[in-house]
This record gives sequence, structure tokens and C-alpha cells, in this order.
Amino acid sequence: MHLFRETFLLFGLNLLDALLTLIWVRSGVATEGNKLMAKLLDIGDYSFLGAKLFIGLVAAAVLLKWGNLKVAKYGVSVALVLYIGLMGIHIVTGLTAIGLISENFFLDLVTISRETLASAH
Repeated sequence: MHLFRETFLLFGLNLLDALLTLIWVRSGVATEGNKLMAKLLDIGDYSFLGAKLFIGLVAAAVLLKWGNLKVAKYGVSVALVLYIGLMGIHIVTGLTAIGLISENFFLDLVTISRETLASAH
């Protein structure tokens, strides 16, 4: 079966994204950035999860059916990179929520970087 592992990983990341989004939104830590998914969240958790899982299942079916095509291999690679990056955002959100990273962490990081680069010249 073509792209089975990659498709399984992508679906797993999709599910993890959905669950973490529910946790962050319901606890007031974050908001949903996707307007359509935010509306589904307003309707309810099961509507949101159902839509998210349905999208993931459709994507998985397409990838498994046409996984031998070059465009499918490229597409799943791009999707995995994006989802792995999204997991990084979820990690930072979680660390901020429990207080290990300050809310101004990234602003402070940019300021320090600019000062360091300015002093190097």
C-alpha cells in the first residue's frame, strides 16, 4: 500500500491537532484561527471533532487510493511538514498555558536578537 505510514501519521497528527485545539480553546488559552472550524466549535465539540475527522478520513482515502502518484507523495510531505510545525505551536501554547514560557517570550526573543545583531556591527 502506497504512503500508508505517512497517511497514518498525517491522520494521527490531524486527530492530535483536533484534541489539543479543543483543550486550548475550552480552557481559554487559545482561539481557533480557522473561521469555519471556529463556527463548528461554537456549535459544539462533537461537530468540530466530526468535521475534523471527516476531513482527515477523506484525505487519507485519497492518499491511499492515489499514493503512487508523484503529486500525492509531494502533497503528503508538505502536509506533514505543516502539521509538525503546527504541533510545535501546540507545544509552545501548552508551555505558555502552564507558565513555563512567558506570553512575551517571542517578543523578548526578537528584541534580544536585534540587540545582538546591532552590537555585532
